[in-house]
Amino acid sequence: QVQLVESGGGSVQSGGSLRLSCAVSGDTYRTYCMGWFRQAPGKEREGVAAAGSVGRTSYGDSVKGRFTVSLDNGKNTVYLQMNSLKPEDTVIYYCAARGPYGPFAYCSPSLTNFEYNTWGRGTQVTVSS
Repeated sequence: QVQLVESGGGSVQSGGSLRLSCAVSGDTYRTYCMGWFRQAPGKEREGVAAAGSVGRTSYGDSVKGRFTVSLDNGKNTVYLQMNSLKPEDTVIYYCAARGPYGPFAYCSPSLTNFEYNTWGRGTQVTVSS
């Protein structure tokens, strides 16, 4: 299994940007499929972005065109670049992984939260108007 630690959250004004990082440690020599989710109090966890094989990505409708997910395999880190932030983006963001799979496994960029079996503790993002 892997361990996930998010960082980069904080407070920003509407229209600003933040970059979240997710450091992956542990069983990194096998393939894990990565995603970002967020959850507001009393609501279900929402898929924000997912990174798949061969550069494929998926984004939730509310963040398309504003957020970008990327992988740095050399650093075992997943990033979420968030631009044009809105007050409604104010929630806790979670990094998630599903796997492990074999070294040449194909990752589909899934935004379905129950497919993921490892979660970070989350990082708070607050956007003020």
